[in-house]
Amino acid sequence: MSTERKPVSALSIEEAGLELDTLAKEIARHDALYHAEDRPEISDADYDALKRRNDAIEAAFPDLVRGDSPSKRVGAAPASGFKLVTHARPMLSLDNTFSDEDVRDFVASVYRFLGMIPDNSIAFTAEPKIDGLSMSLRYEGGRLVTAATRGDGTVGENVTANILTIKEIPSELPAGVPDVVEVRGEVYMGKTDFAALNARMAEEGKQTYVNPRNTAAGSLRQLDPKMTAQRKLRFFAYAWGELSDMPADTQMGMVEKFREWSFPVNPLMKRLSSVEEIIAHYNEIGLQRAGLDYDIDGVVYKVDRLDLQGRLGYRSRSPRWATAHKFPAEQALTTLTAIDIQVGRTGALTPVARLVPITVGGVVVTNATLHNEDYIKGIGNSGEPIREGRDIRIGDTVIVQRAGDVIPQIVDVVLEQRLTDAVAYEFPRTCPVCGSHAVREVNEKTGKVDAVRRCTGGFVCQAQAIEHLKHFVSRDAYDIEGLGSKQIDFFFASEDPALQIRTAPDIFTLEARQRNSLAKLENIDGFGKVSVGKLYAAINERREIALNRFIYALGIRHIGETNAKLLARAYGTYAAFETAMRDAASMSGDAWSELNAIEGIGEVVARALVEFFKEPRNVEVIEKLLKEVRPQEMVAPTTSGSPVAGKTVVFTGSLEKFTRDEAKARAESLGAKVAGSVSKKTDYVVAGADAGSKLVKARELGVEVLDEDGWLALIGG
Repeated sequence: MSTERKPVSALSIEEAGLELDTLAKEIARHDALYHAEDRPEISDADYDALKRRNDAIEAAFPDLVRGDSPSKRVGAAPASGFKLVTHARPMLSLDNTFSDEDVRDFVASVYRFLGMIPDNSIAFTAEPKIDGLSMSLRYEGGRLVTAATRGDGTVGENVTANILTIKEIPSELPAGVPDVVEVRGEVYMGKTDFAALNARMAEEGKQTYVNPRNTAAGSLRQLDPKMTAQRKLRFFAYAWGELSDMPADTQMGMVEKFREWSFPVNPLMKRLSSVEEIIAHYNEIGLQRAGLDYDIDGVVYKVDRLDLQGRLGYRSRSPRWATAHKFPAEQALTTLTAIDIQVGRTGALTPVARLVPITVGGVVVTNATLHNEDYIKGIGNSGEPIREGRDIRIGDTVIVQRAGDVIPQIVDVVLEQRLTDAVAYEFPRTCPVCGSHAVREVNEKTGKVDAVRRCTGGFVCQAQAIEHLKHFVSRDAYDIEGLGSKQIDFFFASEDPALQIRTAPDIFTLEARQRNSLAKLENIDGFGKVSVGKLYAAINERREIALNRFIYALGIRHIGETNAKLLARAYGTYAAFETAMRDAASMSGDAWSELNAIEGIGEVVARALVEFFKEPRNVEVIEKLLKEVRPQEMVAPTTSGSPVAGKTVVFTGSLEKFTRDEAKARAESLGAKVAGSVSKKTDYVVAGADAGSKLVKARELGVEVLDEDGWLALIGG
């Protein structure tokens, strides 16, 4: 990757959007070269640097994440020569952990979700995380019928002919196996085989390959199986998809079955019970890493008992019962040359470290996050010392780490190399954009000072106003094609009333204002008659929009996509939502209680909501906006045959037959809304032992109360 790329923290939204577009195309081209044409043009480090640059920009500008983003592709795009296969069960990814403490939290979360005491009674498997290509092998009647790549997790490429060239993968299974068997694992190329292949290619005067991982992927995607057969690919089995019958009841038992069926399985896999054993095995594998004949980038932990895996279930993209413990991020020393302050949509002043360029694990790092002013001072979120209280100063020699191999951060300073004239950094008390006071808010209830200093200028601050507009038109909000960061900058800066877009309603009045204007948009460089027509059409297509997207687009502090969906589902219509927010303005009464009762909406979020609607300017903008657009009613998902679809349920007391998390997950899967407190809108209260004030309130309000057996009878067990 070029060392001349601008630091991510120095990018404007326009620049970030343009670079993400370039990166998406560039990475897609290299993917095709790697996987379809088998002729890479760049080194593995440069390829990874491109992807990490993309990830870093997306992390800094989440509203700009593209639909074709490389970060959303679980594998390479399907090659044109392969048919597509829809996986019977999705091939999901794993959550990552990066420290021993993360592992302890993962194990504790398993016990907590299951309502069990952490007494080492739950066993986990631990195995190396192979750096290869995920593969699903489907057998019917004992014969291999389909081999498919992971693809996007739902649809992959049919590479059956190529898989049949891998000697380690059986084409037939022994008698007695289930009728339908999907074995999943990793196709890889051994380090020695990779070295031998490159030596042969060099002798023949041909292009050598970049690394074993990409070479294995490219070899498997050859349209001619004879080409695949010339590469020595290998396979480890470790998971499964659809099975017509389960031959074992544990993860380890299933892997042993794979071994019996002649699949290679990793010899370093172990069954362990305590966190100490798990971490010790991780460290042991780490010590063996360099000597292994295959690449690994961590260790995967899974709950061993399959019935517990079933109870734990899945999040949207990953199982609760498994995680990948990645090996540590690389670190390097460099010099901090400056600290810049960026102003975000909510007025947050974010410090960014400018660094003498340094390569960390193949990526050139020129800037790093400094989080907030306390972090610079050596103070943690709870007021505790971090880095043993060492502050960070301009001119310091610093230790830079790419946390999670993506976002660079400064983890420490080298005091022995601090300049004698270095002075403590003074965080600005005024906004660098508009000059307004910048303050750290105090939580009235807890008295805790916010870690973030914010500009008080609001829409007076150009940075906030522009960022708010860019948020409004971002992909997960209004997503208006042709109205991106570059165009917002242009319209915002215009002095012509017929071209200005200073607030969201201006977007929807642009076409009308242009009709009687002498300064036609189509005559301005960068537009043109066709593009202007498409822009107006795109704007008009968004005059009706989903309620959750509308709420998210308003840019209310703490209201991301998830909270916007929770609010839309809870209130159903924008009119009901706005009325409730105004009624909750006193932060007391039924409306306030009902807002706080929404599962996932705590007091901090609730306060941000009512404060937003207390601001007259916000209300004025929304009133103008509602004259142009129509947020659609939120229709609850249909849950066929569910007796609790659309109902509001509160769980209280000590539950014995299931944990609170299990109860909530089951209720929501049936279409119910789970609330944290009882109100007039509550339909059912499920009361366990020692139920207290919620049970009393339910009886006062006449809400139907069920015990655990009654609840199970209602939902069908």
